[in-house]
Amino acid sequence: MTPALVREHLAHAGSAPPRVNPRKRARDWSEIQERMLLPLHETVHERLEVGPGTRLLGLCCGSGLALLLAAARGATVTGVDSRPEHLALARARLAPQARLLRADSPAGAAGPGTPPYTLVTAYETAGPLDDSGVLGDALGAALPQAARGAAVVLAGWGPPERCATSTVLRAAARLAAPRRGWRPPRRDDLEEVALRAGLKPDGSGRVACPFGYADSDSAVRGLVSTGLFDTAIAATDRKQVGKDLTESLHPYRRPDGTVWMPNVFRYLIARVP
Repeated sequence: MTPALVREHLAHAGSAPPRVNPRKRARDWSEIQERMLLPLHETVHERLEVGPGTRLLGLCCGSGLALLLAAARGATVTGVDSRPEHLALARARLAPQARLLRADSPAGAAGPGTPPYTLVTAYETAGPLDDSGVLGDALGAALPQAARGAAVVLAGWGPPERCATSTVLRAAARLAAPRRGWRPPRRDDLEEVALRAGLKPDGSGRVACPFGYADSDSAVRGLVSTGLFDTAIAATDRKQVGKDLTESLHPYRRPDGTVWMPNVFRYLIARVP
């Protein structure tokens, strides 16, 4: 789909420590966690009037829920991911509605005469993960395939005080020490990524994305599937992380055993100059 920088970014975003089963994690993401971002996808699609005239490129598309929603609105969609297990699930959902490619696929580059993308999304990888600047570089490599004025949407966690899951993520960060783990987002994280990529911010918003699970086990599986606990797993092991996660989730368990964590996500719309 894109030159080397995009492949480098997606490989970074999709890498898993040896103690994580990639196939199981992909399934947990698809069956448990991915739907938690449904309000974000729907809000963005509605605001940008995604429809038959939209050509959407989804970076780090995962198992394809956001692409599926856009395709249902009539958009032409392309998804790219470095994780074969996630792409296999996306293909099962979307073929032949979408073009789904490995990040290292030479077939991903747009051919001569191919209409440019009008919308580029990076839902799973923006925010604190981009401290290294890799996402900004990846966007810079992808943007030549986008039309002038095309929208680029980045998304990340909202203020920690409005994200119950931040408490759980802090517990993971403690397990990861002295390695670098999750950190709370800064107010201008998304804007910094956009500006480094040469994009012009053009609006933002917040969306309530509560994380709800049938029980603690489902919550642990769903949260681990995000990749946000990889550093903690590498520093300890999957069993220890699961134990600490279960304890961290206790305040969010309801009397019926379900787990409910209110969260707010923030998205930024930027434009290709």
